[in-house]
Amino acid sequence: MSEKHKDEVTGVETTGHSWDGIRELNNPLPKWWIYTFYATCIWAAVYWVVMPAWPYLSLDGWTYTKGVIGYEQRDVVTGEIEAIAAGRADTMQKIATTPLPEIAADPGLMEVALGAGRAAFGDNCAPCHGSGAQGSKGFPNLNDDEWLWGGTLDDIHTTLQHGIRWDADDNTRFNIMMAYGRDGILSRAEVSDVAEYVLSLSGGSENADAVSRGADIFQSQCVACHGEAGKGNQELGAPDLTDAIWLYGGDKTDIVETVSNGRSGVMPAWGERLDEGTIKALTLYVYTLGGGQ
Repeated sequence: MSEKHKDEVTGVETTGHSWDGIRELNNPLPKWWIYTFYATCIWAAVYWVVMPAWPYLSLDGWTYTKGVIGYEQRDVVTGEIEAIAAGRADTMQKIATTPLPEIAADPGLMEVALGAGRAAFGDNCAPCHGSGAQGSKGFPNLNDDEWLWGGTLDDIHTTLQHGIRWDADDNTRFNIMMAYGRDGILSRAEVSDVAEYVLSLSGGSENADAVSRGADIFQSQCVACHGEAGKGNQELGAPDLTDAIWLYGGDKTDIVETVSNGRSGVMPAWGERLDEGTIKALTLYVYTLGGGQ
């Protein structure tokens, strides 16, 4: 039975519906709320027409309605990036044409160079050297003060520009660790002895007999690159064997593997991919990581 009734407590008229003596109040939303709701519906319809808003499947795959004004967020982002690049162009050009020591001595220019170098490192170098430049097995830690090819600004710049063992660059840094075991230059026993001697250079061996035999082999086979005292040679990229820093591991097994099969890691010549300003910015960034000479 439907019979309208005014509620005695609230003073609101009911809808006329009653369930088991319970009446439903007729208490509609305020007009302003209703009008706001209608306005949002109209706004959504207008937005759908004007702006890119609705996905659909075309012959080329999924795409979306472009809107009558042709707005593209991607165009906005591209424009912002181009504006930033244009704003940096003059400074990066100055970095490209200014000698590295002069950039390092100019606080303003150095700040820009370090920012650009940090960004370029993350984009190009972090996959191998790590986001913190800590390196990993086969990839040098750039935070210490041990450099295979030298840690001066010019050395780092040359390494970045021309790479290490990069066949496409005639000026690449090049030297290899020979495969003494694989190529039959040394026997298995001789490889073991010279590895023991290399361990002794950093205080890691207690086998005096093997060290004594390995010393003679080292003098005949290894001093040309590593030096008589095993201190290495940065001009040849030969590591110092007397410290506790090992690129490929410093236990007996790792050293035997290195002596037996050699090492010839490759670093790209970034001069093929990056402009001179970015190369210099990277040089300065890497230089400041901890061990610049």
